[in-house]
Amino acid sequence: MKNIIGREKEISRIDRAVAEQEAQLIMVYGRRRVGKTFLINEYFEDNFAFRFTGSLDQTNREQLKNFSMELSSYSKKKCDVPGDWTEAFFLLREYLEENLKLSGKNRKTVVFFDELPWMDKAKSGFFSAFEWFWNSWGASRKNLIFIVSGSSASWMTKKLDENKGGLFNRQTCRLYLEPFDLRMTELYLQSRNIFWSRYDIVRCYMIMGGIPFYLRLISGELSFNENIDAIFFNKRAELWNEFEHLYHTLFSNSEQYIRIAEALSKKRYGLTREEIIKSTGLSANGVLTKMLADLEKTGFIRINDTYGYKKREKTYQLSDYYSIFYFRFIMNNYGKDEHLWSNTNDNPKRHSWEGLTFEQVCKDHISQIKKKLGITGVMTEVSAWSYREEEGVQIDLVIDRRDRVINLCEIKFSTQPYVIDKDYDMNLKKKVKVFREVTGTTKTLTVNMITTYGIKRNMYSNYVGKEICMDDLFD
Repeated sequence: MKNIIGREKEISRIDRAVAEQEAQLIMVYGRRRVGKTFLINEYFEDNFAFRFTGSLDQTNREQLKNFSMELSSYSKKKCDVPGDWTEAFFLLREYLEENLKLSGKNRKTVVFFDELPWMDKAKSGFFSAFEWFWNSWGASRKNLIFIVSGSSASWMTKKLDENKGGLFNRQTCRLYLEPFDLRMTELYLQSRNIFWSRYDIVRCYMIMGGIPFYLRLISGELSFNENIDAIFFNKRAELWNEFEHLYHTLFSNSEQYIRIAEALSKKRYGLTREEIIKSTGLSANGVLTKMLADLEKTGFIRINDTYGYKKREKTYQLSDYYSIFYFRFIMNNYGKDEHLWSNTNDNPKRHSWEGLTFEQVCKDHISQIKKKLGITGVMTEVSAWSYREEEGVQIDLVIDRRDRVINLCEIKFSTQPYVIDKDYDMNLKKKVKVFREVTGTTKTLTVNMITTYGIKRNMYSNYVGKEICMDDLFD
């Protein structure tokens, strides 16, 4: 496991599952490219009794053929192609029974099915066969550890986590792999001998998020700008077609999911359900509800509360960093300039994107912000707020605390300590005044600023309470 960076909680949870004296059905899911397969391979050091990976675009017959070849390789016996998945799982059962006998009472037999959703083709009978296999045999084998993984979080949650049938409450361990946070991203880059400033790491995070697959493409021999050009904008760059591949492998009818993502990419604070319908032309039905749920479960969008509004007023916001970057810079620019990122270093459009995306980074590091504010143990609700009837009155981050205090957080991304001048000071005080009047809150309001390098002390800076700096987000 020496190659695993971070993932302490996940490793600890697998440790507990492995130590149990009963059969384990371990479910691992999360966004594509987040490192699910790597984690399982490294943890078990590829020491599997059997391992099988589903294929996205192969027929059911082709998948069964792949299965028979893998089983032949592991068992060292020729296996005919099974007629269906029930037969396939019976062959696996026979092989594992022999393996369990040879392993003895004190050794675990580990099976890994990767990309499980891709095996579940229409009318394939895969899932019902898997249910039968586990309920009739696997669940009673004390030394059996069966790991299932998939990038389609919606499939994994619906079929396994929320299963109301034969696999209801059958998974014994559930691992949702989050992208790296900033601290883990920094450690990952350092493990590859890349020692960037935290400012550049944050800028990198705005593009790639904490996705290990993307981060591993960074070269320590190139600057930040040169890396982005090489990875995204050079001719046939390694991620030049990542967007279509990403959505296609996660969602059937991916074009409709892309329409939703593109509509959300155009609005800073996202759209309500009604606004999504109007913008995309999609029907207001259960299909749209499912697509929005799929995008949320996969981590591509977040549902934002708006302070003071009812549940139906919630907005959907595009939160996948790569998707945001794609719509803003790649979609209409690929192939036009192989050095686009280096050539737009001082472009106002880029600076605007950095400011908006830094807000997303902060939302993904709420626990670090709460720690800096000294409210880690206080129950909170996090939201945003805007007053549409008065231009420019919005608050980037509202932390409503159980102790009757509300932190109103302004977020600024800059290359140096942020300077609060007379106009901005008046604007801050106006926001607080309007917030109290419109929401009618009687709680204590405190203003905080989240910036890259803090705020410069002057005659206007005292209105701001605690500051949160970029370094605090790495804690």
